Amino acid sequence: MTMMRKIIITLLILSFGVCAFAVTPKTKASKFRNPFGKKDYRSKEIQYIYNVQKEDLQYKRDKRLLGREESGYMTVEEYEKRSEYKEPSTFEVKPPKIEKPSDFKYVPQPLFKIVKFNDPPGGVELQLGRKLFFNRQVNGQGVTSPDLTKLVYPAIYYYNDTGSVGADLFVIPLDQKENNINKILKANTSHREENPILSTDKAIDNYAIYRTLTPVDFNADGTKLLAKEKIGSGEDGIWETRIYIYDFSSKKSYDLSAVRDAIKYYWKEYANLNLVEKRWDIKPLGFDAGYPDRVVVQAYGYTGEKPVFLGTWSVDCYGEQSKLVTFDKDFMPKISMNGLKLQKDGAQEYQIVVTEERFLEKQDKVVEKQKKSVDKAEVKKINEDYKYELKDLKADYKDQYRDNKALQKFAGSTEGTELEEMYHQYQVKQTEKDIKKLEKKVVRTQKSIDKREQKIKKFEDKTQGIIDLLLEDEQTSDDGAEPQIEFPQD
Repeated sequence: MTMMRKIIITLLILSFGVCAFAVTPKTKASKFRNPFGKKDYRSKEIQYIYNVQKEDLQYKRDKRLLGREESGYMTVEEYEKRSEYKEPSTFEVKPPKIEKPSDFKYVPQPLFKIVKFNDPPGGVELQLGRKLFFNRQVNGQGVTSPDLTKLVYPAIYYYNDTGSVGADLFVIPLDQKENNINKILKANTSHREENPILSTDKAIDNYAIYRTLTPVDFNADGTKLLAKEKIGSGEDGIWETRIYIYDFSSKKSYDLSAVRDAIKYYWKEYANLNLVEKRWDIKPLGFDAGYPDRVVVQAYGYTGEKPVFLGTWSVDCYGEQSKLVTFDKDFMPKISMNGLKLQKDGAQEYQIVVTEERFLEKQDKVVEKQKKSVDKAEVKKINEDYKYELKDLKADYKDQYRDNKALQKFAGSTEGTELEEMYHQYQVKQTEKDIKKLEKKVVRTQKSIDKREQKIKKFEDKTQGIIDLLLEDEQTSDDGAEPQIEFPQD
């Protein structure tokens, strides 16, 4: 019983001691962590800046990876920069090619040839059709100058509100680096000159009125262009045809309406026929072959079932002098045909197209392989650049963290000017250590480079030795026996 009482008393004493120890100030403090952490404010700031810069590097790398191909991954500033106006003349134009449908293996590729534009004389007309009413604008066939330096084409506009039509004549300079056919094939409206050389009246006050311009031909040296303007109504036909000359040397246009006045005057004066009361018109044929500065036209009266021939007339390029050529309707004046155009000349043969398709297919595979190889190298370079920049960033972060740690250590033991002096001495010593470390790194890198160059030199010497032995044996062997070559040992 006494023994049991001693054990109980001993347990009570031990329990009281443990409880007393648990409530001591030291034990209370050990239950709670420092709310500010072990790192000081400057250390946290350095680490935060490092993390931000690291994320910026990752963003820059991802942007470069996604920017290898066209995509919408860009900032507003980049989008606005890429949306800026670009000069149309800088656009690259490729010759048009017929697309191969998915359900066809062989599609004939057309062949082209260059022919005279105004052949037969006066036969050039616009073919508008229903396309004009749906698209509101169509471009007519162009004529190329004899020296293949420029192409002139008409642009026809349709105004739906009044059903009227207007037109302009534009010039496209041709690329002189291409062959003659590609010069015309690559002529694109994006490369045209900004202002038209001739324009019709664009007034839409009359319903269904149309005014169209059609190039007729160039003169022999390509400095002048003959064009005709047809004015009429969509309800009762053509009213009249006017002709113009545009001089590329002086950049001026001339109205040749004097020939119409001469025709009206002649028939009124000598036949008492007032053409103002009749429906009649002229048909420009082109430049006179014998007189290059004169334009030949034929006049017709449309008062019955058959047109009435009103004579062949000519007028100079400035509209100052008109004269009668003949009243013989069977007479065909000699017209110079100078302008050029493209015309389809059949299609390539089946075997040629198939062979070309196979060649292009192989070429596409080679190009695709090269493209993948270049892309792979670009991705590798982007990742290497990222690793190199990240390595430099980490090194700077470690240096800043190390210097800040040393500063905090000095601040715990001193302050004021003495602290500044101690930290300055630390920086001097640390810079000397960094320089020595960098010098050792340079020495190691140079040793590695020298070692690699020695290996290359040894390999070159060994190769040259083999070549010399082969040449020497070839010169000394006359019996055709197999040469014996002793290769140098490593």
